[in-house]
Amino acid sequence: MSAARNEDPAQPADHAVVDNQAARQFELTADGATAFVAYEFAGQRITFTHTDVPDQFRGKGVGSALVRGALDLARERGLEVVPVCEFVAAWVRRHPAYLDLVSESDRHYLNSD
Repeated sequence: MSAARNEDPAQPADHAVVDNQAARQFELTADGATAFVAYEFAGQRITFTHTDVPDQFRGKGVGSALVRGALDLARERGLEVVPVCEFVAAWVRRHPAYLDLVSESDRHYLNSD
């Protein structure tokens, strides 16, 4: 498993996002609970299909830290991101520095309608 350490001071500190390849999901665990974003691979493309954040983490930045870490790992690996999951798509819309990970042909997932 590989990990991306969260370095954003506005997000939960010292929580590493890990790639659980067997479960095909990136995970962030804190206080005994795990948030995850599920993915599928096709060549050099990673499709984010679903994000789940436990209720006790909602509104605390855990989902944001999870997605940032997953996208950072995708960037490190040279992967193209397909944000099918609405949470991931919304996060990318709010953080345009990550827009380059999404190909022009997949940017329709970023539409908020």
